[in-house]
Amino acid sequence: MQENNQDAATMLQQLTFTLAGEEYGVDILAVREIRGWSRVTRIPQTPEHLLGVLNLRGAIVPIMDLRLRFGLERESYGDSTVVIIVAVDERLFGIVVDAVSDVVEIDPAAIKPVPDMGAVVDTRYLKGLATHVERMVMLLDVEKLMRPEDVETLDAAMPDVRDVEVAA
Repeated sequence: MQENNQDAATMLQQLTFTLAGEEYGVDILAVREIRGWSRVTRIPQTPEHLLGVLNLRGAIVPIMDLRLRFGLERESYGDSTVVIIVAVDERLFGIVVDAVSDVVEIDPAAIKPVPDMGAVVDTRYLKGLATHVERMVMLLDVEKLMRPEDVETLDAAMPDVRDVEVAA
């Protein structure tokens, strides 16, 4: 029995979600909240993938469309569109994904390095690839999603953000 507890302790829990038909995973320890899509307040002069900000119980949270961040085609937001609120160094930001799947346990030994796919696919946002129940899961490196220049742009624009609607 104790052996199983040790095995479970070494497994990595990943919240999996879909984006353009592919499955991704984000470390469950970085996830703070999962919420349905709601309108955001646009901030002028920010990159296209930064959709704007959301007032989340008093915290102003930048929201990023992961499709646009990855250079994929924009999709209209529907009932299954989800915003995953993640924390990186105590800073919250949201990522818009097509749908959330489930939480899976991944053996760290089963994680493979991301192959170089040339200029076609930007792999700098990925930690590795893992197979879970015969499906490939691309593991996101959330720390690399929000680049320092994005943070600087948002910080500079924050004083201009007024009348942000409060999200429940």
